[in-house]
Amino acid sequence: MQKRSNQVKRIAAKIKLLILDVDGVLTDNTLYIDDDGKETKRFNVSDGMGIALALRAGLEIALISGRRSKATEYRASDLKIKHLYLGETNKIKAYDELKRNLNLKDEEIAYVGDDILDVPILKKVALPISVKDANPIAKSFAKFVTKANGGEGAVREVIDMILKSKKVKPLELVS
Repeated sequence: MQKRSNQVKRIAAKIKLLILDVDGVLTDNTLYIDDDGKETKRFNVSDGMGIALALRAGLEIALISGRRSKATEYRASDLKIKHLYLGETNKIKAYDELKRNLNLKDEEIAYVGDDILDVPILKKVALPISVKDANPIAKSFAKFVTKANGGEGAVREVIDMILKSKKVKPLELVS
């Protein structure tokens, strides 16, 4: 376990872009739909703080989701996430475009996913990550599995790990 942990830390130290799936990663995989068909989602505030810290530390953040959602658009805007790909059932196409636009290599990218639509990207990135409650197939491709479930601080856990690997002190980012 220690050997794997050290390997993850070495990889994490080189990450320049963290890509997140939305449903099941930033949320608890639950959709709330009212009688008028309006969709809402529950996002974790701690995850949002982690994203803000990551951006301040110079880490690029992107969202790639298989679903279109106004709630996700609003949350991304609120968190100042510039790279947003919604309604992408072929996530690898969005991944390749993002990688090309940011002039990055697979070795500089981490991805957090929770289900089988995420597997093609999990197979390509340097640091494939899944949340604790991910689908077992997606989880089998992860080099790092969070202790937290999706939507319950898992993204903050990932960001804290990456920043620590880069020797970034979060308190210095808030002063």
